Amino acid sequence: MEYGAVGFPSRPKLAKITDALCGALFPMRLGPDFVRAHNENAFVAETLDTVLSRLYGQIRIELAYSRDGATPEDVDAEAGQIIGRFAAELPQLRATLDTDVEAAFAADPAARSVDEILICYPSMQAIIHHRIAHHLYRLGVPVVARIISEVAHSRTGIDIHPGAVIGERFFIDHGNGVVIGETAIIGKGVRLYQGVTLGARSIPYTEQGVVERGVPRHPIIEDDVVIYAGATVLGRIIVGRGSVIAGNVWLTKSVPATSHVQQANIVHDVKERAAVSAPHRLGETV
Repeated sequence: MEYGAVGFPSRPKLAKITDALCGALFPMRLGPDFVRAHNENAFVAETLDTVLSRLYGQIRIELAYSRDGATPEDVDAEAGQIIGRFAAELPQLRATLDTDVEAAFAADPAARSVDEILICYPSMQAIIHHRIAHHLYRLGVPVVARIISEVAHSRTGIDIHPGAVIGERFFIDHGNGVVIGETAIIGKGVRLYQGVTLGARSIPYTEQGVVERGVPRHPIIEDDVVIYAGATVLGRIIVGRGSVIAGNVWLTKSVPATSHVQQANIVHDVKERAAVSAPHRLGETV
């Protein structure tokens, strides 16, 4: 079956739906300018009533495509269940996002307030979109989720697959060029900088030469890891808790907790220069 036979989810509509969800999650920062403390609750209730109905419509379109043989009644019922579960998860989603904002404020001395982070930081926009998309991905609508992720990607230059699992207190500083693959698992308190790739080392194939989908092929990044600009971490490897991966490192092997990984040639050059410039003791030969 092709999408054209039954229609497919609309990227422009999902972009508007996600923007409205962002406004409902953070009404005083990301909502319209008429929202104030006295009408905040009413705005959130009205917005969610409208936006969840519209999201239900987009989910229904995907299910009608992907559920061969399902009756319209079956599709309606499943779409309703997904929307109900998604709505029930929104308070926890907001609580997790609060930890992300706090992590950004704690890590970036250039930030003057959490409001500035929410309003200005493209990485925060990408993270909000990802957390919405990831919930929908888990609930069984991967195309809707992927569209939401790609909306953020086109706006921010940050590419996070909705299948990636990301823990609390996540922060991406600057952000352009960050890529996080489908099966990546990121722990709590992780910080990435621009140009970081958490990718696959190779594409898995079956004996028949067909690409295997859903195979774990991206890194596991444990809690409190920092990965600096331009680093590339590939394959199903583990970066141990509390490790620091320096800029422009190419890493394809697991490292234990509290590792400090740098480019070997740079470390070697620095040591050589230090040895040459150090004063020699009496009787020492060079």
